[in-house]
Amino acid sequence: MKLFRFQKGFSPFMISNPHSGVHIPPEIAERMTEAGLKKRDTDWFLTRLYDFPAIERAAMISANTSRYVCDLNRPPDNQSLYPGQSTTGICPKITFQREPIYLEGREPENGEIARRIEHYWKPYHDQLRSELDRLVEKYGFAVLLDVHSIAQKVPMLFEGDLPDFNFGTNHGRSCGVSFQELIEEFSEAITDFTHVVNGRFIGGFITRHYGSMENVHAVQLELNRSTYMDEETLEWNFDKSVEVLPVIEMFVVTLMKWAENQLSR
Repeated sequence: MKLFRFQKGFSPFMISNPHSGVHIPPEIAERMTEAGLKKRDTDWFLTRLYDFPAIERAAMISANTSRYVCDLNRPPDNQSLYPGQSTTGICPKITFQREPIYLEGREPENGEIARRIEHYWKPYHDQLRSELDRLVEKYGFAVLLDVHSIAQKVPMLFEGDLPDFNFGTNHGRSCGVSFQELIEEFSEAITDFTHVVNGRFIGGFITRHYGSMENVHAVQLELNRSTYMDEETLEWNFDKSVEVLPVIEMFVVTLMKWAENQLSR
């Protein structure tokens, strides 16, 4: 199967979706624990959340392979994004609930990890970088939205409940000043959901790395899964989703309008 789905863009706006894939090759799955096979840390239903007419012209890339095989939002050298704090690696061996992903003695070793990076990580990032380069060349800049979701409670990472909307721009280093102000203004305008800018999550590798490129403005949105699904059954919750979907669409439209304003200058 294809490693990812890609849609060429016809605007300066691009969406990256690295964690919603669920495929695990059989030769890897047979070495996994029950917890690993459940794939609970998947960013569930993001292709459904980000599916509305406003983004028909946007560039999009979405992974098909599970993050338990290779985490596309980690640096290839596997350095921690949050030094001194708990995290998972580029080929994670534990879940966010600290459960082992692999059967005892069946974890991937360094050689296998290097092969997975070459096979899974590199093609995704080659395509992402190529499209961003093309957009910058054509429009003079690009806006990158890296989309994620996470459980409401993740004791391994933080205490208590995670806010509903978690925006990250690496403390403003992944974007320009006016773009950072836009994110802060949008966050403050959200009235029905909790929100934070550059809290525990300030953006993963994708936001930080590509946001460091000249003329690329990158932001990560980590959405609390309890806003649109049942976390126990891992099923879509229609009643919840109808409340959060308009806010997501409004955020995307806000970013796209900002980009349109840059084009008109």
